[in-house]
Amino acid sequence: MSMFSAKRHRPGFHAGDDLQAGAALRLDGVRMQALETGRSRLVATSLVFLVAFGVIGVRMIDVSVLDRNPARFSVAPQAHEDGVEMERADIADRSGVLLASSLPTVSLHARPDDLRGAKVDVEAAAAKLVAVLPELDLEETIEHLSSSRQFVYLKRNLTPRQQYDVNALGIPGLLFEKGERRIYPHGNLVSHVVGMTDVDNKGVAGIEKRFENALKESHEPLGLAIDIRIQTIVRNELARSVEEFSAVGGTGMVMDVRTGEVLAMVSLPDFDPNDPPPATDPAMFNRATKGSYEMGSTFKLFNTAMALDSGRITLNSTFDATKPLVFANHTIHDDHALNRWLTVPEILIHSSNIGSARMALDAGTETQRAFMARIGMLAPPSIELPEVGAPLVPNPWREINTITISFGHGLSVTPLQLLTGVATLVNGGEYHPPTLLARAPDEPTPGMRIISPKTSEQMRGLMRLVVTDGTGKKADVAGYEVGGKTGTAEKVGSGGYRKKSVLSSFVAAFPMDAPRYAVLMMVDEPQATKETHGFITAGWTAAPAVSRVIAQIAPLMGLMPKTVTPSPVMAGAGSITIKGSKEVAAVE
Repeated sequence: MSMFSAKRHRPGFHAGDDLQAGAALRLDGVRMQALETGRSRLVATSLVFLVAFGVIGVRMIDVSVLDRNPARFSVAPQAHEDGVEMERADIADRSGVLLASSLPTVSLHARPDDLRGAKVDVEAAAAKLVAVLPELDLEETIEHLSSSRQFVYLKRNLTPRQQYDVNALGIPGLLFEKGERRIYPHGNLVSHVVGMTDVDNKGVAGIEKRFENALKESHEPLGLAIDIRIQTIVRNELARSVEEFSAVGGTGMVMDVRTGEVLAMVSLPDFDPNDPPPATDPAMFNRATKGSYEMGSTFKLFNTAMALDSGRITLNSTFDATKPLVFANHTIHDDHALNRWLTVPEILIHSSNIGSARMALDAGTETQRAFMARIGMLAPPSIELPEVGAPLVPNPWREINTITISFGHGLSVTPLQLLTGVATLVNGGEYHPPTLLARAPDEPTPGMRIISPKTSEQMRGLMRLVVTDGTGKKADVAGYEVGGKTGTAEKVGSGGYRKKSVLSSFVAAFPMDAPRYAVLMMVDEPQATKETHGFITAGWTAAPAVSRVIAQIAPLMGLMPKTVTPSPVMAGAGSITIKGSKEVAAVE
């Protein structure tokens, strides 16, 4: 019997069972193979992800920590994916407060050829655009979309919502261009200093224009000497004076006399660089640096310093002011004449035109002209702004010019030049060019010697007397030894000088025992009020503004009030008697 036959007839064994067992074994094998295959694939996939994340992680560490490729950290301009240059550097005040910055934005433009190629209904597309961008003009938008040009701007600086709404319209030929928008967080406050950019983000005024290349080439903020706190105070007080006296404008500045740093510079009217007016608008004019004016009796400070430093004249010198001075068919008057001989301190305290003229004639024309050149009055000021005016200098410079310049007529300068010159007179006699850039605390600031330290000390004393006994009483601030000089200059009109149209200014420094800061407030064409008893002179209009500014900024700058001591000029002036100290409320 065959084995097969034995199996077939073995008790309990059937052929069907054998077939089922084989099938089961084959099925188990397939399952096991599928599981092994799945496990292998899972392991392989896991390894792929592990390697990928490992590479990414290593690269991130490499870029952020290990990479020291100088090109990566270069301050050279970089570009976005679409070729738009990286944003301009920020502009900040001396404490790091942001004055100008850039925000990423998009602009909408159209390719009219693409619209025509897609057979877009231009009028319908324009209507849809105006529906989501209502500031667009329908007719103008239709004209743009139908243009023969290859590229036309429709709207710049879209908000994210506006971009989403336009994109949702699905109109072919409409494209978005990445860019940036310059913003000015303080609006009008520093407009004439910081300036602004145009729609193409190019500087067109102020610091933005002057440092166009530097702002594009550096990612570090440009630090200015401006102190936003002092700037705010000066603008507030100047605006108050302009409104109070119904003036056409004004300017105010504060300078560190030791370094030439300009801590505040305001010109009114001003403008909002976020929404600037046309270039021809008067608000665009920077009176502080661009305007050239006859500064009136403030120039008597330079006249006095010149005379004292020449060695020909001392504080005890006297000059005949008993009657008007007649010279070459011109008659020089004092508006409130004392009609007597005056000492040098009295000439300045009472703002005598006659005494100043005689003092200048004694010093000589060449001496005066050379002094004015050294102290920076005969050339444009070297400030980091494109808006800088040139002085109007007499040519030839005759003796009659020497006389009129002695009391602030016949030579026009910018207010910045006046402030810088006065800072020179009080800081020990060294000229520091004015600057809008912040200096490092340890940066040396060598100056050019203009007058001797002795003359500077005498000028400090005389300026203090102007405030305590002369025309500048309303500029005084208890505890801060303010010194200064009034100036009320009649403005030139078509028919000569206009008596009712004046430029009133007060230039000051404090504290006079060790000057730190110089302040100038100038009000253009102030109108008399009941409070000024009909006067429009600087003692009534500009001096009070200086007092308010100093009272607020002195504590901010860490200067504490102290007991005021007698002026040092009196100690060195012998037996000088100051007579008639009643305030002169006249053209100074």
